[in-house]
Amino acid sequence: MVQRVAPAVVTVVATYPGQQTRFWRTADTEVSGSGVFISEDGYILTNNHVVENTTEQWVILSDGTQQAATLVGTDIYADLAVLKTEGPVPAVAALGNSAVLDPGESVIAIGSPLGDFKNSVTVGVVSATGRSIDTGEGYSIEDLIQTDAAINSGNSGGPLVNLAGEVIGINTLVVRSTGTGAVAEGLGFAIPSNTVQAVAEQIIEKGYFSRPYLGLQFQ
Repeated sequence: MVQRVAPAVVTVVATYPGQQTRFWRTADTEVSGSGVFISEDGYILTNNHVVENTTEQWVILSDGTQQAATLVGTDIYADLAVLKTEGPVPAVAALGNSAVLDPGESVIAIGSPLGDFKNSVTVGVVSATGRSIDTGEGYSIEDLIQTDAAINSGNSGGPLVNLAGEVIGINTLVVRSTGTGAVAEGLGFAIPSNTVQAVAEQIIEKGYFSRPYLGLQFQ
């Protein structure tokens, strides 16, 4: 399964522009995460927070070659982004049905932790489903998959895969500590594949994901 899915996993690298201060402009910096090919047309899934506010994106394939990428669209509320490359697609990962996941199922995370350890594989289980995480920015990310597969900075945007070789989630965040200072281990979270598919299809078709908005206020 890993041999089949790993070639579809990429390291996503992006340029974050420097900021103009009162006296000078700071240097551009590079940020990195992970991603996965979901289409023979070159579409790649990653996290919005990996490419948010960046000016240039490219990907590093599992064999070390680089391809330029363009940002198709993002959805901040699901923390998803779609990139597109014009180069050869080494492999495509299939999306599974996250609605049938049960706690205890074995899963594998593939990604590039810290940006240096490309295409690392970690193993765990589905700890729970339907989790909600407050982003601290006025909204929550809903219906997340919780897993104890090791996830670190740089794994963001990489696939969470079941033993059938299907992507059942996109890794998005890990909780290390709480507001009370308690330290946690093995609390990783992934966006379920059913959400991923719905968001990605609209982004590819329209460049954005339509969300309902109720235009009412109360007083």
